[in-house]
Amino acid sequence: MTEKPFFSVVIPTRNRSKFLEESIGSVLNQSNGDFELLLIDDASSDFHAETINLLAKSDSRIRLTRQKEHSGVSTCRNIGIQKA
Repeated sequence: MTEKPFFSVVIPTRNRSKFLEESIGSVLNQSNGDFELLLIDDASSDFHAETINLLAKSDSRIRLTRQKEHSGVSTCRNIGIQKA
């Protein structure tokens, strides 16, 4: 069994692949590395999942959850809280 991280960072996202790598990089470069990064993709139609999956291969703290239908930022935040 793995230990739970000290804290979780939840990022709801939708159709922002242009900014995704910079956002993820900013979180990953924090001084306290004991966290998980939960990205909740709100049914994006761009290349979000592909970008996140590539980054997740190089860092096990990154986790992706994809919504099948657009549900809004509040719902995505709540999903992230549940997964944390």
